[in-house]
Amino acid sequence: MRRHRIDVDENVSVWAQTVDPLERRPALEGVVNADVAIVGAGFTGMSTAYEMSRRFPDLGIVVLEARTVGNGASGRNGGMMLNWVNGIDSHDEALTKRIWATTQQGMDWITETIRTEDLRVRLRREGCLETFTSQERAEEAHRKAERLQAWNIPVRFLQGPELAQYVRADGVVGALLDPTAGQLHGLELVRELARVVTDRGVQIYEHSPVERIEEGTTHRVHTPRGHVRAKILVLAVNGYAPRLGYFGRELFPLHSHCVATEPLSPERQADIGWGNVAGVVDDLDRISYGSMTADGRLLFGGGSNASYAYRYGNATTHPDSDRGYTAVRETMLRYFPKLRDVAIAQQWSGVLGITLNRRPTMGRRHNVLWALGYSGHGVTLANLAGTVLADLYAGDDDRWSDLPFVNQRLPPIPPEPFRWVGYQIYTRLTGRSPRRVD
Repeated sequence: MRRHRIDVDENVSVWAQTVDPLERRPALEGVVNADVAIVGAGFTGMSTAYEMSRRFPDLGIVVLEARTVGNGASGRNGGMMLNWVNGIDSHDEALTKRIWATTQQGMDWITETIRTEDLRVRLRREGCLETFTSQERAEEAHRKAERLQAWNIPVRFLQGPELAQYVRADGVVGALLDPTAGQLHGLELVRELARVVTDRGVQIYEHSPVERIEEGTTHRVHTPRGHVRAKILVLAVNGYAPRLGYFGRELFPLHSHCVATEPLSPERQADIGWGNVAGVVDDLDRISYGSMTADGRLLFGGGSNASYAYRYGNATTHPDSDRGYTAVRETMLRYFPKLRDVAIAQQWSGVLGITLNRRPTMGRRHNVLWALGYSGHGVTLANLAGTVLADLYAGDDDRWSDLPFVNQRLPPIPPEPFRWVGYQIYTRLTGRSPRRVD
């Protein structure tokens, strides 16, 4: 009998298992003066440091990271680089085209930055599928595809033999193919961006968790052994923002559990039902998702209440949840039963920043900038954030002011203990995640 999990370091993602050894950076000690202090060295922090240092080379920029570059969600996600913004309907033609163009810009930024900077980053843009598990939802998706195509958005509906070329998954009756989407090795991207911006003079301090922020004309951002004085503060911490006293009423951290198989040969991938597609998400409220890495590991996450965890008081520490990993594997096997004899090589969790209406927020208040609350679409949106925040810093609000997530208020979420109790009751009774539909 084969084992279904090999012995690996606890909570180490497949991305961390497939990168070169980490370049060590020092912790902050003493007092450092800067023009811009960026808190967080993930997608948001690194894309912002990249854009600001490129466009404003005279700025003194400091990045503070609690652990290591990309240790958070940027190195723990499902890898899928997707279009669209959660929480925004697709029936209004003008808004739908605007959102499509915006998320295309985010993915194109990733692609072009990798090319122009000659970054060593694995990226696939072979398309992703949104699959449908009921005939009714599949028919609705078919109508949606026709509507989008009429608006010159290249999303296609697939079923039958055409769908089988991309994926054969039990219970899937149809799918939407977005040929522009793909898979990104996000940990490679943030590490490569860190190298580029360091060469430009940006100072990155790792193992420097921010303990306290004193806002003012000059901010003071405190870490255990020092602090940064800066005129501009950038919050690039997504689900960790409430721990710093920001967006505690509008955002909650949700732990998403993932597993990855041992490497599969191309023949084995075809045998289990995986075709020429970078990633797949399903149509259920507790979304499950899967993507195939460059070396043939099937990454899979989500799919049930057990695979997503909210911890009391917005806690962001890793949940001790073998139950969550077991639930993820069970969902994976429901779709791909031929994986039953394949070993699980990695299992890990990552913190998502979730808002009640599932929309992110990017904005500026005086000399504080932020981008967070991506609600599962952070691979695209958090990398787009660098361009948005650099524009907001420069006063170029017009370029983004029509978007429903820029300088817009988020709906409040009840405080504890009502938040935790309400989440537990709602998810257990309905099997769904609480949200407000605008």
